[in-house]
Amino acid sequence: MAEPGIHFLDARAPDGVRLYAIGDVHGRLDLLAAMHRGIAAEISQDRPADWRVIHLGDYVDRGPASKGVIDFLIEVRKRDPRYLMLAGNHDIGFLEFLDTPDPDGLFMRYGGIQTAQSYGVALPESGIWFSRAEAALRQRHAALVEAVPKSHVDFLRSLPFSLTFGDFFFCHAGIRPGITLDEQDPQDLMWIRDVFHNHPGLYPKIVVHGHTPVPEAEVMANRVNVDTLAWQSGNLTALVVDGTDKRILAMSGERG
Repeated sequence: MAEPGIHFLDARAPDGVRLYAIGDVHGRLDLLAAMHRGIAAEISQDRPADWRVIHLGDYVDRGPASKGVIDFLIEVRKRDPRYLMLAGNHDIGFLEFLDTPDPDGLFMRYGGIQTAQSYGVALPESGIWFSRAEAALRQRHAALVEAVPKSHVDFLRSLPFSLTFGDFFFCHAGIRPGITLDEQDPQDLMWIRDVFHNHPGLYPKIVVHGHTPVPEAEVMANRVNVDTLAWQSGNLTALVVDGTDKRILAMSGERG
């Protein structure tokens, strides 16, 4: 028997726990730090009984400060375990590139050059792959492997693909309809789009995700998308849930 679905209007956080879910960061340390300051100010003022800050993945690529973002997240998690981070497809793509330098993979084609620059390593532009360029890639790949701290690799490898709190299910991209939440494929959790977005029915829980950029937070009956293209738009967005109260929190800065 299928699990009964929950409508966004009826969904609630666990009793006494305020939830913050932050969308794709993509190297925008300035916006992430501003969002954390805003959240800390709210918590200090409102004093909720408990809280969690959930980051929905894609910390690296495209923006200018991927290394700084990972340093920041490692530090806040060390300071308070209520800061939680999920894996995004770009984060896993970074790990895959460190293992094998694929010139046609996600990392090289979609913003990994900027990630490498944040570690002080210049990679060849994607698409220029002749024998001489391949040799240069191997050399610079070795430099990037050396430049990335083990703590960053360990952090990225430690990231789960989903979390559940109350009536909310958090992941990077979405879920596959018809599959129970505990049986979702990590590939779908990191990559899925149309079949998830276009599903007309309710899900067992409200799915809070990023991955697919939208001009502003997209609040649907069965899901909430908080990826507002922060690296380019200068707008980083979070969903806030406290009991049955729900709102959108946005931080704005310079466009990328």
